[in-house]
Amino acid sequence: MFITQYMTRNPVTISPETTLTEVREILKNGKFRHLPVVDKENHLVGVVTDRDLRSASPSSVLSEERIKACLSELDPTPVSAIMSRTFFTLNPVSTLDDALILLDREKIGALPVVDQEQRVIGMFSMRDLMGAYRRLFGLGERGSAMIVVEHDGKRKPLSRIAKVLEEHSIRFTRLIRTEAEDEVPERIYLRVNTYNVSAVHHALAEAGFSVVLPKFPDFIG
Repeated sequence: MFITQYMTRNPVTISPETTLTEVREILKNGKFRHLPVVDKENHLVGVVTDRDLRSASPSSVLSEERIKACLSELDPTPVSAIMSRTFFTLNPVSTLDDALILLDREKIGALPVVDQEQRVIGMFSMRDLMGAYRRLFGLGERGSAMIVVEHDGKRKPLSRIAKVLEEHSIRFTRLIRTEAEDEVPERIYLRVNTYNVSAVHHALAEAGFSVVLPKFPDFIG
């Protein structure tokens, strides 16, 4: 899935001349934390975040009078003085997986989306990513359930499981095969959308698959 289906289109942008006072108000009223900084042709030249603003703010250990004096000096400052000129971006052909890897690796909350000319066409945030995966995999939908199956060692397990589900008209949105790791054998994870999970278990068992159920330790009162 491409991020363009889930990004915020035509996001709020600011110019390098925008003052810190204006930036603070935009972030506060917009309820977001990242702002692309663009030139007159909408080319991305920087990114400013609420963290950048906090870093530029006077220390809370100063007196109230001193804080006010510092803010009065800082507020007219253009955002170009504190914005990040080194940044990461996504493009229209970036996938959800691309976004996940980049957001996680760089520990950032949002990324500008730019076209081939480096013009800003959108913003994609961690919240957008979570929403996209929720819709893509049916998470939170009524009747949605995750089922774990032991790999039986035979060929083409995914194809055989998909065939079982389709023959029983069971809607599914995810089918993932994992490698064996430590003491956990190779398994297959599937997300189904049905209120009759026991029927899914039965259909898989008839096809020779073993459904993995959680094991709870014995608790001593």
